[in-house]
Amino acid sequence: MTRPLTEDQKLLQDSAREFFADRAPLTALRAGRDAGRPHDPVLWREIAELGFAGAAVPEESGGSGMGWRALGVVLEAAGRTLAASPLTQTGCVGVAALRTLGDDTQRARWLPALAAGTCTMALAFDESAHHAPSRIAMRAVREGDGWRLDGQKRFVPDGATATHILVAATAATTADAAGPLALFLVEASASGLTRQPLSMADSRGMADLGFAGVRVGNEALLGGSARLGDVAAIERVLDIARIGLAAEMLGAADALLVMTLDYLKQRRQFGQPIGAFQALQHRAARMFVDLELTRSCVAAALDALDDAETGRAAAEASAQVPGLASLAKARAADTLHLVSNEAVQLHGGIGMTDAHDAGLYLKRARVLETLYGSAGWHRDRSARLEGY
Repeated sequence: MTRPLTEDQKLLQDSAREFFADRAPLTALRAGRDAGRPHDPVLWREIAELGFAGAAVPEESGGSGMGWRALGVVLEAAGRTLAASPLTQTGCVGVAALRTLGDDTQRARWLPALAAGTCTMALAFDESAHHAPSRIAMRAVREGDGWRLDGQKRFVPDGATATHILVAATAATTADAAGPLALFLVEASASGLTRQPLSMADSRGMADLGFAGVRVGNEALLGGSARLGDVAAIERVLDIARIGLAAEMLGAADALLVMTLDYLKQRRQFGQPIGAFQALQHRAARMFVDLELTRSCVAAALDALDDAETGRAAAEASAQVPGLASLAKARAADTLHLVSNEAVQLHGGIGMTDAHDAGLYLKRARVLETLYGSAGWHRDRSARLEGY
């Protein structure tokens, strides 16, 4: 059973919704797309100044320490207007990686920078068009007092713009040896790292990254040698990323449903609003029910993350996170897919044009659905977690 938002979380939700509606409306997304600008640096600075980027960063590290549920309501608000910013990759994924895997020195250095928005991060994990955590070919080979990284990463969110890249690689002592999985933090300006921006349907800063003899020091290995092969910790970072995406998808689906319902009330045919037709009412009702189910799934996953860190039943909550993360991501993907399809159809001819905003949501939906595992991938994972 999910918990209602606290008063502080409600205030944060109201503030975030008002901010993104005012400063990052869909007109801003169109302007950035047409100008070939993945995101607005001024907007990002304002997001950081308001404390949104540091919602999940502890107070002693420069954040607000409000937790993952609080960050979730911010991501949901950003999703409502399809706000293009580094918030998900930096404020959610980057923070998760440093808090979960980083040692004391790394957390002290990077968490304040993430909360302040002075650096941005992107998780470079997948190496094909499909999410495959068990098949990482990227290599990190020990060289002297550091590491040499070689390989490629595909479809990296914010990969074209982030100042730092979180790279998943197998770490080995020699070039021909197998090695355990690890995360490395690499400066985007490192010699040997190339970035190929991709023209995606959602007009964001996704890129393919190439690593050819990229050399980093031992300090780039998150957690140091003690965390080499800590697959459970890396999987937790991925789960937090999946839950964060689910929150963003929830916001997009919610806003798109509101837009569609308004249209059903305004568009008239045969002398009455088309929303009076029972067949369309049934379709709207299904979207609403699926949306509310998704809201509960996302809230449960976010609450489990918070409980795993501060709750009295931390171990139990921690064990529930993988299943709840897959449930939230699969449900959010299915719901946003349904709502985006229905929105375009129910808007009729105008919904098929670029002039109408429904298409912007559909394009963003198709990218988010596949990122860090599709709905089908997460249903398979859920089955495995349950022993099937």
